[in-house]
Amino acid sequence: MRCFLLVCTLLLSPVALASTVLENALWRVELDPATLAIHVIPSDKTAVQASSGVPAHRVNQLSQSASQASWQWDDGAYRLSATLDQRDLALTITARDAGELAILRQPASAMGKGLIWPLAEGHYVPAGNGVWQDFLLEQGDVNTTQDLSLPLWGVDHGAFTLNWLMTNPYNNRLHWQADGKGMAMSAFHEFTTLDPAAPMTVLLHLGESDPLAGAKRYHQWLVEQGLFEPLADKLRQTPEAEKLLGASHIYLWGNDLLSLGDVRDWPKLLKLLRSGKGLAAELNGLLDKEAAQVRQVKQPYEQAVLLRGLNAAINKKARQGWQPSTEPNMTQLADGYGALRRELAVAFAGALSTTPETWGNTSSVTNALKHAGLKRLLVTQGEGWEGGLWHPEAVKTGVDAGYLMAPYDSYETALSATENPDWTTAHLGSKAYGECAIVLKGGQLKTGFQKSGHYTDPRCVRPLLEARIKAVQAKSGFNAWFLDAYATSMLFDSYRTGASMTQAQNAEGNIDAARWINTALKLPTGSEDGNAITAQGILFAHGMQTPVLGWGDREMTQDKQSPYYVGAWYPPEQPAVFFKSVPLKEPFRTVYFDPTMRLPLYQAVFHGSVITTHHWLFDSLKLSNVRAENELTQLLYNVPPLYHLSAATVKQRLPLIQRQDAFFRPLHERLATQAMTDFRWLTADKQVQQTTFADGTRLVADFAEGRITAFVPGAQAVVYQVDEWRL
Repeated sequence: MRCFLLVCTLLLSPVALASTVLENALWRVELDPATLAIHVIPSDKTAVQASSGVPAHRVNQLSQSASQASWQWDDGAYRLSATLDQRDLALTITARDAGELAILRQPASAMGKGLIWPLAEGHYVPAGNGVWQDFLLEQGDVNTTQDLSLPLWGVDHGAFTLNWLMTNPYNNRLHWQADGKGMAMSAFHEFTTLDPAAPMTVLLHLGESDPLAGAKRYHQWLVEQGLFEPLADKLRQTPEAEKLLGASHIYLWGNDLLSLGDVRDWPKLLKLLRSGKGLAAELNGLLDKEAAQVRQVKQPYEQAVLLRGLNAAINKKARQGWQPSTEPNMTQLADGYGALRRELAVAFAGALSTTPETWGNTSSVTNALKHAGLKRLLVTQGEGWEGGLWHPEAVKTGVDAGYLMAPYDSYETALSATENPDWTTAHLGSKAYGECAIVLKGGQLKTGFQKSGHYTDPRCVRPLLEARIKAVQAKSGFNAWFLDAYATSMLFDSYRTGASMTQAQNAEGNIDAARWINTALKLPTGSEDGNAITAQGILFAHGMQTPVLGWGDREMTQDKQSPYYVGAWYPPEQPAVFFKSVPLKEPFRTVYFDPTMRLPLYQAVFHGSVITTHHWLFDSLKLSNVRAENELTQLLYNVPPLYHLSAATVKQRLPLIQRQDAFFRPLHERLATQAMTDFRWLTADKQVQQTTFADGTRLVADFAEGRITAFVPGAQAVVYQVDEWRL
């Protein structure tokens, strides 16, 4: 009996189980059921230790065939299976109880020649690159929803690639650590009490010698699961979205009610404000300190200070009608701005122009864009939808010019009545602030963006979203919409009693909201980033080509004497944070913009589904020392530029916009709905790169020469030189 027990123990020991083998004609996988160590031997190629394994578990009920194995860990605490199907090894783990589980450890030796890493659009990290190694080690934990644009990564072994696809992208944690002179990465999955039956699923894909192999497999997987939405289908659902094809993206600032040109009599304006009578006196009491101290208005500076303060006071007055409420009356909100404009025209008669429908800067900038011959644009009002409620005539001017006119809007954070009144879109009422807040495991409410308010459950704020968008659109005439944060894949588990929410439900809530605007209201809708998990439902996304970077870096965000300081959110009509051009510091310059280490991973999945561009914090003109690389890569990937404009900058920036539009627009009109089918380096130094699209169009960028050439089937090659201009 003792001998029998010893034999059984040996049969179930990690050493004995290390020989569990799954094999087909393409590759052999040796798997240790106790540790999930995975040794991969592609046919006629070099073996790779894909995972060195996690701390050993007790193994029970092991069974296997040539292509499949299943077993239990720790007397049924976990059930595991591994299935080999052609080039895919599928791993599935289910848990009996909630808790975090280590699932793999990729040793430094597994990296081979380089790491394929979907940070924003995508990067190729050569093995041993010190800048990238330090950067990744400093990142801390990485989740596979928000922190990566795609829930995957890969390693390059020359003749083949190995690609991990987290087919359950939720509740995963990746962690880099030093491993000798290289880096190892550990992966963990949390089984939650909210959905304890949800399995952890991951696919290890044996790819060809192609850095896009993992992205292409993920694209295929999305199609197989019915999760891929072709842009052509979206255009049929939302016909107005055709205007996105070939469109440059613009954020327009200075959409307040009044411009300097609207004042006919400055002394009279000041006199009325100081009169102590009626609406003028009320606005005088709402002026900021600097504007309140203005005593004369002979100089342009004094006029600018007074007008800036008056516009802010007018906004405060308009918001008083709806911000301090339990639940805003959205019809009243939308009506209030036009009503106040009519009152102001009476109260300031003689001081202001007699045609309030022409007030403001928005129409003049929009007309300048039209007269410049720009046929397709997405123009988003940076301050939010208030500009459209002040100036519906200006919105109509843009719509009549053939443009998509959109507001910035947000529902991800709900503020209290006393917090930042200028972030108007986040004021959803006291009820949403309390009842829609994410509830953490310990019962605390999840603090919102920049430690303000609370992050929200999209299902809870959905009625507010629908009511406000309908009301604002009806009054303003916007024909497109931008939803902040909803496509970032920043997802939460919420433990609110009676209204719990998993990360998967959070994602579905975000997707449904965007899809409703697109399909029910027929308004082309986009969002921030466009990360894969929340890419359904949107037509465009801001933040994939250049993402948020350097967040929290002292020199970039705090030290006003630093050459890298990005600028303040001031003045409101032209915030320096958007308009000030600055150089980008290391290591961010190398990590994000070295062209030899960039890959169009996201485009390999979503070109032909989601139109992406830069984040508004880093538009096409923001970063002065990477402008050429930035523009070339954007054109090579066939994604639109993004610019910030104001009344004071439109003359200077228009020639740059026109020049790229002439090259980009016809190509994007042709290619926007098509898949990117190939990417390759054409020279050993990787300075010459090529992308290929489904119709055979090839774009070839030479980063050393600052030039890109478009080879369209049946047409002459077109060359664009990016270094002929400088701001």
